Amino acid sequence: MVSVSSESSFEVTAAAVKVLIAGGFGVGKTTMVGAVSEVAPLRTEEVLSERSEAVDDLSGVEAKTTTTVALDFGRITLNPDLILYVFGTPGQERFWFLWDELSRGALGAIVLADTRRLDNSFAAVDFFENRGIHFVVAVNCFDGAPVYTEDEVRDALDLDPSTPIRLCDARDRDSSKAVLLTLLEHLMRLAQARLGLTV
Repeated sequence: MVSVSSESSFEVTAAAVKVLIAGGFGVGKTTMVGAVSEVAPLRTEEVLSERSEAVDDLSGVEAKTTTTVALDFGRITLNPDLILYVFGTPGQERFWFLWDELSRGALGAIVLADTRRLDNSFAAVDFFENRGIHFVVAVNCFDGAPVYTEDEVRDALDLDPSTPIRLCDARDRDSSKAVLLTLLEHLMRLAQARLGLTV
């Protein structure tokens, strides 16, 4: 993006990039957006009610009391030339209709996974694969959760060998930021490969 200053000289402004954080119910999407955002994150959380007990599987996340019903939003400036706008998707199936709208214009995505409930990641993996949106998988290492190698996670989710997998702590800013950088590096490698450049 280029703008013209009052002195008629060209001034380069920062590029804005949209990325998504998606995954199953209770995997830590809201937490990750909040951890990386340099501004107060926008959250659309509502308290879980008795009505939701019949439709929301709380297995493994029994202590969860709120849920995202539309989106989470945050912003992080990685360097003076690059700003990421980070959107977290709702996890429950009844809100998946929002994913199409949220994914419009997204450069890439993070599929956040929980090893206690890896099967909850299939919907997000399928969504991005079917739409040709490149993604990385971030395994949120919950306390007491089973520990698997990257190869075991790749096999369980039937991922392409080129899809990066990273272990993380969604509560930690540096750990979550490293996942975002992994996504950007992955996207850059893919772009270089398309252009026939040496990777």
